[in-house]
Amino acid sequence: MALVLIVDDEESVCKALAQTLDIEGYDVIQANSAREALNHIEYSWPGVVITDINMPGMDGLELMRKIRAIDPDMPVTLLTGHGDISTAVEAMRDGAYDFLEKPFSTEHLLETVQRAVEKRRLTLENRELRLEVEAQSHPGPRIIGHHAAMKKLRGTLDHVKDTPADVLIHGETGCGKELVARYLHSHSKRRDKAFVAINCGAIPESLIESELFGHQAGAFTGAGKKRVGKFEYANGGTLFLDEIESMPMVLQIKMLRVLEERKVEPLGGNEQIPLDIRVVAATKTDLKALSDKGEFRLDLYYRLNVVQVHIPALRERRDDVPLLFEHFVWAAANRYGTEIQPLTPSQRQTLLAHDWPGNVRELRNLAECFVLLGGERAFDSLRGGNTEQGRISLAEQVARYEELLLREVLTRHQGRLKDVQEELVLGRKTLYEKMKKFGLDKQNFKHLADVSDV
Repeated sequence: MALVLIVDDEESVCKALAQTLDIEGYDVIQANSAREALNHIEYSWPGVVITDINMPGMDGLELMRKIRAIDPDMPVTLLTGHGDISTAVEAMRDGAYDFLEKPFSTEHLLETVQRAVEKRRLTLENRELRLEVEAQSHPGPRIIGHHAAMKKLRGTLDHVKDTPADVLIHGETGCGKELVARYLHSHSKRRDKAFVAINCGAIPESLIESELFGHQAGAFTGAGKKRVGKFEYANGGTLFLDEIESMPMVLQIKMLRVLEERKVEPLGGNEQIPLDIRVVAATKTDLKALSDKGEFRLDLYYRLNVVQVHIPALRERRDDVPLLFEHFVWAAANRYGTEIQPLTPSQRQTLLAHDWPGNVRELRNLAECFVLLGGERAFDSLRGGNTEQGRISLAEQVARYEELLLREVLTRHQGRLKDVQEELVLGRKTLYEKMKKFGLDKQNFKHLADVSDV
């Protein structure tokens, strides 16, 4: 959040400002024209802009207006000469963040930039928080996690949810591919229509064509009456094709045609049925590698791969494990009408140290056992298969436990640092230092009644 774009047609001015800001630890981008600067600007770009007013071609005021059209909350500071003061004041009324009259002191520059950067940081944090609150207040599956890959996943899904683009989900077995597909459907404009899931690997090859496309009565031996296929049944909504890599090659040709034409023709029929549908396909393998080996159609791969999202394996985001486990325990306890048992320090360490080859599905099963059979009985089997247990240093175990405890208390108090200080008997400075050490931000805990399924 220390990114500054400097725009000035005088290269010497750009370099001088960049050097000053670079010394102070800012990441600086230089542009010698407004059009060059616009190449860097996009909605929610995590930086601030300093631009001269008087430049050939597009001047600083026009640049500011174009930037604000892209993102109305992006701070733009204007560099002005003495004769431009009235223009700069008028520009501030139109949305400029501030102006610096030449010549200005280094202290004035740094103070202005620091305020602008802080304003931008808060703006983007509030945006992310609003999106998260909106997503979590919606019925249906939720995706939450502090890991960068999960934030990227949520961001991509939220960006494309209301577009007609097909989506390809890649992830290991048990990582929650169907839940991600359901999240996309339930948060989109298609939420009131059908979500239809079919596992391409679980249906016999002789039946899958009829399952997908449907058939007319008498289309083949045994087809005594008309059957509506999954494509037609999902019309207006979402069709989820799990294990797409298992689809027979001969059927892939027909699948490609349906995806391109958005029409389906039932077996034994002559009329094509128009489709308004989003197709979400999921795979645990590399479809491009399969295509290179001739085991999956390359044209179908590219047609499905309009938007691709990757779900990281649970072992790649261990910090999210305790939060997910807590959610699954809470859900199971409510379902079975039992009390929730607290985790022991040893059990917490086991959660963090385990490799989770079964991913989220394995974690959910452990939570079920934890509620039904009791803590120790549930964790005994997990410890028995944990090859990493014992290879974690004492310092690492202490650090993991300390971070886990901080996360739990921050979650329970929804980011209220005063309450966290009182519970943990920590001074304010010490708490801040530990939060900085573990990359914890109180804003991320303000709405964590919203633990997720993925």
